[in-house]
Amino acid sequence: MSLGYPSIRPRSNDQKIAEPTGISKNEYELPDRMFGSASVKSGLMQRHPLEESEKLWDKNQFDLNMAMLRNTQGISAPLKLTMERKFASKVGRLPCMRSSNVMMQTLNGSDETIDFDDILNTEPESAGNPHILVEKRLGLL
Repeated sequence: MSLGYPSIRPRSNDQKIAEPTGISKNEYELPDRMFGSASVKSGLMQRHPLEESEKLWDKNQFDLNMAMLRNTQGISAPLKLTMERKFASKVGRLPCMRSSNVMMQTLNGSDETIDFDDILNTEPESAGNPHILVEKRLGLL
């Protein structure tokens, strides 16, 4: 009996060997230095199986939660949450104002955690002329 939950195991078929950089080689199979230095990492090893899983952690958790909601409460609960997330990601602001994404963080549950992005990803505040920025966005300039 399958409940339609997505797999949480890392997929082994997604592992790819890193592609060479495309630097031409001479007759001794050495990279030609006239085209730049070759990256050693490009031809050495495969990626770790958990690397892809870590990159897709948030998406996998969201898919798993939506599958559980669909099985317990029906299709309306996941549709409502997906619709709310879509609307929260498209909140309109004036071009001179930066969005704080409070609504999206609340829906994701990331408003209660402190992450690297909260400390190290701070953008400098810059104020521009709002009239010129709006005209540029509308294509009047």
